[in-house]
Amino acid sequence: MTELFVLPLGDCCCNYEVVAPGVRDGHRIHIPVSGYLIKLDDDSLVLVDTGMSRLHISDPELTWRGTPAENALIPTMRPEDSLLFRLAQLEVAPQDIDYVVNTHLHFDHAGNNDLLGAATFFVQREQYEQAKDNPSFPNQYWNLPVLSYELLDGRARLFDALDILPTPGHCEGHQSVALDLPETGSVVICGDAVYCQDNYEHDAWDGQADPERARESALMLQSVADEREAMMIYGHDVEQRRTLRLAPSGSYR
Repeated sequence: MTELFVLPLGDCCCNYEVVAPGVRDGHRIHIPVSGYLIKLDDDSLVLVDTGMSRLHISDPELTWRGTPAENALIPTMRPEDSLLFRLAQLEVAPQDIDYVVNTHLHFDHAGNNDLLGAATFFVQREQYEQAKDNPSFPNQYWNLPVLSYELLDGRARLFDALDILPTPGHCEGHQSVALDLPETGSVVICGDAVYCQDNYEHDAWDGQADPERARESALMLQSVADEREAMMIYGHDVEQRRTLRLAPSGSYR
């Protein structure tokens, strides 16, 4: 039976306008960072996003020290927020992960790619090309010779229950995931195509690199979710996080 586990991987402290400009500007919040472990019918393991590097537990300023983002994005991680800890709670070792889908290659979505050398990584070609040697996508976490990337060109059905949906706007080649579960029904993992419900409610897309394309992508995801009667999981929604079944105590089937 296909099963989805939502892995809580720490928080990132930032101003609210990072996720929803014009709603609560200047309000400092801790936005959740997540990964998603999917167990397929054949027992293959797929990880969607790998979170922030576990090195931020001891050094929150590690990635952005000395850059303009130093105070704009501050990781907050406890030892139990590391990907290694969350996988171990589910009796999964890094070498057990067969596939990784990176929605994109920002530091909070690809920060532990280096741990997963046995996996095949799926990334949109446009995102890979934008991120390579680009300091906005810290390459030390994902651009490593020991990692194997399969580059996608648009929409793809990777497995019987899992579809890749291109959702550019947050960055070039951003992708989201639609997953079919036998009991829950469909789930759309938005990544940063939609940060939070406030993006829809306030039509707030100016926090994205390309607001108009981001809006188009988000409306497309909403249409897919409506058509499939799917639950949408947003990238960094504080309120939604409180309602989700989090691993290891809960899952979606």
